[in-house]
Amino acid sequence: MSDGHTPSGGSARLNTGVAHNARVWNYWIGGKDNYEVDQQVGEHVAGMFPIIRDIARADRDFLGRAVSFLAGERGVRQFLDIGTGLPTADNTHEIAQRLAPDSRIVYVDNDPIVLVHARTLLTGTQDGVTAYIDADVHDPDAIVERAGETLDFSRPVAVMMLGILNFVLDVEKARDIVRRVMAAVPSGSFLVLTHPTFDDELGGAGQIPAMKFWNENATPPITARGGADIAAFFEGLEVLEPGMVSCGQWRAEPGSAVLVPQYGAVAVKP
Repeated sequence: MSDGHTPSGGSARLNTGVAHNARVWNYWIGGKDNYEVDQQVGEHVAGMFPIIRDIARADRDFLGRAVSFLAGERGVRQFLDIGTGLPTADNTHEIAQRLAPDSRIVYVDNDPIVLVHARTLLTGTQDGVTAYIDADVHDPDAIVERAGETLDFSRPVAVMMLGILNFVLDVEKARDIVRRVMAAVPSGSFLVLTHPTFDDELGGAGQIPAMKFWNENATPPITARGGADIAAFFEGLEVLEPGMVSCGQWRAEPGSAVLVPQYGAVAVKP
């Protein structure tokens, strides 16, 4: 790396010769847990699609507003964060436990570099609980089973799926994953979701060539979707105000909203 920083730890699955999403995303939001190959691919994608850094920051800010809303205004005390990504400032458990120290958070990721840093996610308040599951989004039943060791599925759970279903290339499979996870949580639970789009009204056309380059040069493969396909993930749920919008505009402070081609929404299970 250019600054001499090397992510600590190691894993048999860790391949530092190929750019990986969690590390490139970390680079885009100004983190240091990335390698030269991640920086090179990240710079190339940013050259093709300059708004990508804005998307990364907007997605992260959306997480903060969504968790604050659910913990602060809706009384949620349990969070299942699927597709955690690398720890940065203000992770889900930090935001939730700042508002409600007894909050319980389970993080889920199958990325070896995230696993290496999982210990950072396992800090929290004495009253609350944080846990980490090394599992794949493609296996929702295993996620639910293992999350049940920490979370009480008789009480509402906020299921966080930020920028993760875009790595499930088959849309029907992605819908089935959401259905399976949401079927396991009770009425009054929430789905918090962001997803990249190629819709023109959000400026998403540039996603297509950038993702093509990504899929040829990095891992895992990714896809954008139209708004109708993304909205279908909320089938059977009640989408809360302001609806499914650019994640940079969801409950943003006046004057701070940004339009990025990444939809975000929060929905409640009736």
